[in-house]
Amino acid sequence: MAAELDGHPVTAEHLQALALTGYGHFTSMRVDRGRVRGLTLHLQRLARDAETLFGTDLDIDHVRRLVRKAAPPDGSVVVRVTVFDPDLTLGEPEKVRRPRVLVTTRPAGALDLPPLRVQTRIYERDLPATKSTGLFATIAHRRAARLDGYDDALFTTPDGTITEGATWNVGFVVGTDVIWPEGKMLHGVTLDLLALEGGHPTRRIACDDLKAFDLAFATNAAVGVRAISAIDAAQYKTTHPTLDTLRRRYLAIEADPV
Repeated sequence: MAAELDGHPVTAEHLQALALTGYGHFTSMRVDRGRVRGLTLHLQRLARDAETLFGTDLDIDHVRRLVRKAAPPDGSVVVRVTVFDPDLTLGEPEKVRRPRVLVTTRPAGALDLPPLRVQTRIYERDLPATKSTGLFATIAHRRAARLDGYDDALFTTPDGTITEGATWNVGFVVGTDVIWPEGKMLHGVTLDLLALEGGHPTRRIACDDLKAFDLAFATNAAVGVRAISAIDAAQYKTTHPTLDTLRRRYLAIEADPV
């Protein structure tokens, strides 16, 4: 994994505040041959979350230059942009001085991954609309689900309303109709791109509704559209014309040069 802070080599001292407080936000984007699907949405998310967490304007042009510097012109990588303040302290977090931009890269995986088996877990993230670096509970629930023999966790509210996956959004299909859950969650860039293209409705989906759907799928920027074969005891088809349509629609979205 490569890592740079504002375009320069990062040190352990730089990362101390992030490691000890976990206060920051990020976005992850898949870069294929120097291009990103939904790049504008990723940058808008960073700007919005910088205002929410730090009360500051983020220089989006600067961020884009850093992503361009980190991403190779060929091949596929996942670039994560993390915004945090190395000088932030636990005792005086209101004294934000200058949030910095950490850019890390890792190899991108295949887009044709096997279906997921997921377990519902009761959990509501702090500031659901913000993609924060506070991932303790997310990882704890993913770990618990995997220890129970599942691949990942799907979050619900205490009253049984489906919201989002650990690091992905979930969608459902009845016949040829795509439905997204309605509730407090992080709307991922891939979800927004697909919803914009398809005009899909949203509605409250409860755990009791899970067996009524023909298909379930996960979306995020790293994998695109991935089938879900089971949620708890509910079983789903893993091949379906609507799933094929969603994948084609995602791959057909014009990517922006970084």
